[in-house]
Amino acid sequence: MRVVVRTVSELCITAGTVIVLFVVYVLFWTGVRADDAMDEQIERLQEQWAREPAHPAGSAPAPKPYVTGRPFAIMYIPRLGSTWNKPVLEGTSTETLKKGLGHYAATTRLGGRGNFAVAGHRRTYGDPFKDFPRLRPGDAVVLTDGTTWFTYRVDKGPYRTVPTDVAVVDPVPRRSGYTRPGRYLTLTTCDPEWGHSHRLIVWAHLDRTEPVDKGEPEALRR
Repeated sequence: MRVVVRTVSELCITAGTVIVLFVVYVLFWTGVRADDAMDEQIERLQEQWAREPAHPAGSAPAPKPYVTGRPFAIMYIPRLGSTWNKPVLEGTSTETLKKGLGHYAATTRLGGRGNFAVAGHRRTYGDPFKDFPRLRPGDAVVLTDGTTWFTYRVDKGPYRTVPTDVAVVDPVPRRSGYTRPGRYLTLTTCDPEWGHSHRLIVWAHLDRTEPVDKGEPEALRR
């Protein structure tokens, strides 16, 4: 009997150790790796933009196609902190979302007419949208592609729905309150905080654009 009890106890201790190590991996190590990956994506973008030739005032370079798994913009949300900034990559695959936010490839380009939709993890892999529920109407969501600042203003959300509700990223998103075509932004993340049974959605409209050579937009200077 003592041998059985001792064996069971050892198995419980081993199982407990494995569980603790897994929790540390999920809560800490994936975050460290994701933060490094996001920083690397931002550095890659900034280096790329620095190498690109300047364009005459009043002109704009021809838009480049987005490449799956590659970064093309940086997002800033002042409501989530003065140092909050994340790279936006093309696609929403598991591997892509480990390195930053992901653009739904079927939606419009940044600043384009239609709905520019972006997904991000709520928890794990850097917790980019951990504080997503703090977003409120009127909040600014600012993005840059290296040549232009795009300032969107939140109109509605966070709105809770189910993962099958794909109409939230339609050109005129369902439940957004928008009734006509425009230049919209949709942000999505999982809910509850450590689950994925539902989604939280925020919708915004394009408020203004400014060339990057004129400095940061007002929303980032407050």
